[in-house]
Amino acid sequence: LQESESENKLDGETASDSESKSEFGGSPSVPTSDDTPEVLNRALSNLSSRWKNWWVRGILTLAMITFFFIIIYLGPMVLMMIVMCVQIKCFHEIITIGYNVYHSYDLPWFRTLSWYFLLCVNYFFYGETVTDYFFTLVQREEPLRILSKYHRFISFTLYLTGFCMFVLSLVKKHYRLQFYMFGWTHVTLLIVVTQSHLIIHNLFEGMIWFIVPISCVICNDIMAYMFGFFFGRTPLIKLSPKKTWEGFIGGFFATVLFGLLLSYVMSGYRCFTCPVEFNNDTNSFTVDCEPSELFQLQEYNIPLVLQSVVGWKTVRMYPFQIHSIALSTFASLIGPFGGFFASGFKRAFKIKDFANTIPGHGGIMDRFDCQYLMATFVNVYIASFIRGPNPSKLIQQFLTLRPDQQLHIFNTLKAHLVDKGMLGSLEDA
Repeated sequence: LQESESENKLDGETASDSESKSEFGGSPSVPTSDDTPEVLNRALSNLSSRWKNWWVRGILTLAMITFFFIIIYLGPMVLMMIVMCVQIKCFHEIITIGYNVYHSYDLPWFRTLSWYFLLCVNYFFYGETVTDYFFTLVQREEPLRILSKYHRFISFTLYLTGFCMFVLSLVKKHYRLQFYMFGWTHVTLLIVVTQSHLIIHNLFEGMIWFIVPISCVICNDIMAYMFGFFFGRTPLIKLSPKKTWEGFIGGFFATVLFGLLLSYVMSGYRCFTCPVEFNNDTNSFTVDCEPSELFQLQEYNIPLVLQSVVGWKTVRMYPFQIHSIALSTFASLIGPFGGFFASGFKRAFKIKDFANTIPGHGGIMDRFDCQYLMATFVNVYIASFIRGPNPSKLIQQFLTLRPDQQLHIFNTLKAHLVDKGMLGSLEDA
């Protein structure tokens, strides 16, 4: 008994965990093995399991990168649809773990309510996005205008309906378990849906704000694995025994260099740097604009300490490349903690992967655990250091006001400009 308790403590399990596990009906029966294609199994049958896994992961990684390039080529609308599909799949993988526990008691409504809350939250967030970025279209169509005006009230009513359904579904003697699952659903919504919504907001700021952060996370994941595979000796964290300091440090430097190079290439193309806007005349997305200062080459002085090393006094680069250093640094130093968090979650329920969707990689959530954390950082970074007031959106809101309100704002603005001496100079011109 003492040996058994010791093993439990080493694995991070306490007495309260054991009690919860007995109430939940044991660990969830989630698949822990990958469905490696038979073609790869035959081709790699002569290799050791270590090298076989290396080749499987490598081949599938190249396939996913190729798919990533294809959807980028197809444009922002397809990217938004892919983000939505990934969000739904990640939600499904996490909820399935909870359902495998919850289903053992045949208690009602958990799966139905989980998907209902997903629908409600998506309705709220995407409704806000449509109102914000497609304002003219919304004002042009009567049904959309009504939905936009009462959007938050409708969203709250939908959520309140689900809340009442949950209360009505409570079963005697299993209250605590049902509230566990209620919290499980809402935490999943917070992690998955909220942050996928931020990814779409980043996309509207310009595809470069979408592609560079995601690519940095992918690069860090690949390079940390490569450095760890060939040079890894020192364990990094107990939650992920295969992670090493050599992989972590090598991935950091490789990711920063990759971010600088990718930013330099993409900053020269308007299709990547311009904000994604909706053209009301053609009813389509446009990414054409005059590049901002962020995406115009400028000359910078190299610090004296480095001048003797590189042999240059100045360097020409895009200002966005400086921001890319912050993005790639976060992707390589803080981003992996999203993966560590996911590893802790999987260890808590004694599963290897969230699912077996991608051979050698696990589920979709296994691939996007760091991306969601990165998306939040990018959104906060843009709001704090990049984005300013949007004149076109202010004008759109101004035009929806009553005539007396518009006149009041006009007179206030006119008085302000006169006081600053700007209106007089404009009239003289």
